[in-house]
Amino acid sequence: MSEITQILDRGQHGDPKAAEELLPLVYDELRRIAAAKMAREVPGQTLQPTALVHEVWLRLSQQSEARWQNREHFYAVAAEVMRRMLVDRARRRQARKHGGDLARVDLDALELPGAGDDDVVLQVHEALERLTAEDPEKAEVVKLRFFVGLENAEVAAILGVSEKTVQRHWSFAKAWLHRAMQNHE
Repeated sequence: MSEITQILDRGQHGDPKAAEELLPLVYDELRRIAAAKMAREVPGQTLQPTALVHEVWLRLSQQSEARWQNREHFYAVAAEVMRRMLVDRARRRQARKHGGDLARVDLDALELPGAGDDDVVLQVHEALERLTAEDPEKAEVVKLRFFVGLENAEVAAILGVSEKTVQRHWSFAKAWLHRAMQNHE
């Protein structure tokens, strides 16, 4: 029985310190799951994987009747909670009564974009679809770097590879995407 499973079991039996011990053990994996889910979201999200993990943790810790069978069950439930949160968030953003047809603007971080910024994002997206079919691992690096905004070290931790591998994949993918985007014009 893993340490996480043991702590989950203690928590179910009323140990008040179990949650404090559990968070440091599951945080990195929850962040990896969140980053992977966020990479599949529409570009321009204001929600970051860290914020998503914190919200998931709050929701999971409020489930007093939850019965975690083991570590894998806990992560599966956490991933499902993340998915539901992202779907609910997307629905709220699209709802007309909540201004779904309007674009949200952060005035503090406002930079006037060039004329083709949206075009660039769409071109990268289309080229990324082609790269995914050819080399999914390099495409995942692009998603995490370009769309989520993670650094090489964070991407390496999420993908379970060395930072050097991420650097090589990122260099290759940038050149590949640049060439694919030029050929597409």
